[in-house]
Amino acid sequence: MTRSPLTHLAPELVRVFQDTGFTADGIAAYVGPDVHAALYRREPAVVRRATADGSRFAGLIRTFILRDPLPATAFADLVGASLAASLIDARVADVDPHGTVRVTLDVQPHTIVGVNRWVFSDGDATFTGQAPGADHVVGVGGASLSLLQATPATPTGSVLDLGTGSGVQALGQVGYAESITATDIHPRALDLAEATFAGAGATDIELLEGPWFEPVAGRRFDRIVANPPFVVGLPEVGHVYRDSGLNLDAASELVVSQAADHLNGGGTAHVLAAWVHTPESTWQERVASWIPDHGVSAWFLERDVADPALYVGTWLRDETVDPLSPEGEARTNAWLDHFDAHHVTGIGFGFVALRNIGDSPSEVVAETMTQTFTDPLGPEVEEYFERAQWLRNRGVEDIMSARFFARPGLVKENISMSDAEAGVGFVEAALRLTRTDGPRWSHDVDKHVAALVSGLHPQGLSLGETIGLYAMAQGVDEEELMHVALPPFVDLIRRGMIVPTDLDGQK
Repeated sequence: MTRSPLTHLAPELVRVFQDTGFTADGIAAYVGPDVHAALYRREPAVVRRATADGSRFAGLIRTFILRDPLPATAFADLVGASLAASLIDARVADVDPHGTVRVTLDVQPHTIVGVNRWVFSDGDATFTGQAPGADHVVGVGGASLSLLQATPATPTGSVLDLGTGSGVQALGQVGYAESITATDIHPRALDLAEATFAGAGATDIELLEGPWFEPVAGRRFDRIVANPPFVVGLPEVGHVYRDSGLNLDAASELVVSQAADHLNGGGTAHVLAAWVHTPESTWQERVASWIPDHGVSAWFLERDVADPALYVGTWLRDETVDPLSPEGEARTNAWLDHFDAHHVTGIGFGFVALRNIGDSPSEVVAETMTQTFTDPLGPEVEEYFERAQWLRNRGVEDIMSARFFARPGLVKENISMSDAEAGVGFVEAALRLTRTDGPRWSHDVDKHVAALVSGLHPQGLSLGETIGLYAMAQGVDEEELMHVALPPFVDLIRRGMIVPTDLDGQK
């Protein structure tokens, strides 16, 4: 049994889009790069000027993306008379007494993990001018796209999409997971997610209604993906897609702290989250407190930090509230007063990756990742957990007896600055190793570590032997050099800059 009539109509509408080439790439090619950029800047007038040729493709853009009104006869010509009537009956489109039709939902094409998909959601307020209601269901945005990029798209068993919304994250797992379960507290979100899945031909996804992990109590999965309502604020719900009703960052804490209880051994969770910065402790200490003492390898990546005023203004605009209006000023004061009462100095945002490591003591790495990169983060997350496991299972002697090689594409940068003291020439300022793939990690090293890395060979000497040979050549104490070199080498291994030859999935 399906949840709504839209589920039956979604495949037929998607076939219309497929037949006309109404895909993300098709739209980009049709309007050109400049207009396409304007579309994603939410500048509808620019897009209308570029779609004034009266073609069917232009009509699809205006009707389903800009949601411009059109005569009922034109709507029937666009999608077919029978489907047009069914879409109106299902309230996907409204018709006024004058016979003018306007599509009420967003049915936008996107490329999800390399596949053409169509996501059913509520309309973007920037195109309609209508403020999102409390039960608004969002489509594909920057946050959901970033989580898609940070989640592995590799074969796995069971997947849980916690708080599925319009179904975006679950779509990214279609074709990779043996089974998918999608949950949401919002019934209407599940209706739209079901239509999204039907349009993708993924009719076997299990949909469960309820808050947080309650619908899957006692169950475990191989992979969990969650884009929860992580907005940091007062404990109230104004919009179900973003407000949890929990205080400050408690929604992120809840998901992160409970996810491991629902993972099979070796299973992973991938979460978008936010956390507050306060003078009482570092943000790293705060998020580390969310992790149980045993059983979890956790990797927190902070991508950005917003000051409270900027944060509040951004989320007010998200719900089309002008911060300059009386309502906006009152909301701003209430929000900032709440932050002041809890000593919030900033709000961090980023990714959390977790892995169930059985009975082993938990390990937490929390670091900033502010550098720009374009490669998907999902493969790096999978590699990270393999590298972490390799390190977890080895002591100092094991590391020293292992062989390594420098990751292909690793760059050594010698950075010099003008010599202000001498007034002429340059002086060395830094020596740095940088990856040219993945997240583009950089690591400052000294000349000894750089030389040792350059001497690594997968069929050559072990790390300990390399250090011994280098120490002899340089006339330095071997044991002291080993002691000094071990911490930076552990960091280089953890960041995939040097790779153990016996590590599965080596690069």
